[in-house]
Amino acid sequence: MAQSPTSSAVRALQLELKSIQEEPVEGFRVSLVNDDNLFDWKVAIFGPPKTLYEGGYFKAVMKFPHDYPYSPPSLRFDTKMWHPNVYENGDVCISILHPPIDDPQSGELPSERWNPTQNVRTVLLSVISLLNEPNTFSPANVDASVMYRRNKESKGKDKEYENIIRKQVSATKIEAEKDNVKVPITLEEYCISSSVPRQSESSMDFADFYADDYMDDEDDDDCYYEDDDDDSGNGES
Repeated sequence: MAQSPTSSAVRALQLELKSIQEEPVEGFRVSLVNDDNLFDWKVAIFGPPKTLYEGGYFKAVMKFPHDYPYSPPSLRFDTKMWHPNVYENGDVCISILHPPIDDPQSGELPSERWNPTQNVRTVLLSVISLLNEPNTFSPANVDASVMYRRNKESKGKDKEYENIIRKQVSATKIEAEKDNVKVPITLEEYCISSSVPRQSESSMDFADFYADDYMDDEDDDDCYYEDDDDDSGNGES
C-alpha cells in the first residue's frame, strides 16, 4: 500500500514553494509539474557567470518523499548532462541528497548527508556549486571524471571536457529561446537582491519552460557558487 503524505510534509512543501516563488533565489526557478501534486517540482537551473556553464539553462525534476523533510528529495536532470556527479539517466549524486544514515563505506560523514534542517534552497545551491566544482573521488560518471581531471591537471590545455560542456550550454540556449526564458548572464542579473518586490505565485508561472525529453545534445545578496579549480568535496556519490 502506498504511503500517504504526512500533513507536515504538505505544509513544509507549501511554505517552501511559496517562499521561493515570492522571493526568487539566484541560479534557479521552480514550479509544480502538476498543480494538484506538491511532491513533484520542475526546476530550471541557470549556469553561473564566469564559469563553463555561463548562460546554460538546465531542466530538472525534484521528487519529494511523503515524509519530507525527514527524508531527502531526489533530483534528476532532464537536460542531458556530462558531469562527474550526474549519472547517465540524469540522477544527481551529491551527499546532501543521501539519507541520514551512518555508512562508513561511503566515505561520507553523517553531517554531510541530508537532515531535516536542509531544504530546496540548500539542495539547489549545492547543485549549482557542484556544476563548476565536481567531486571526482567517487564519481557517478567515471569517463566525465577522468576527462575533468585531465583538463584540470593540464591547466586547461586538454580542452576535451570544456568543449563538451560548451556544446551542452550552447544547446540549452536554443531551448531557452524556445521556452521564452531569459537566462541571467551577468553577475548583476544572476545575483537577485533580497529587496526584489514580492510577487504572487500566479505571476511566477514557469509552466512553459519544461519538456520531458532529453535534448539531442547537448533571500540573499551574495552568490552561492565559487569559480575554483579545486574539488569542493560537496558532491560525493
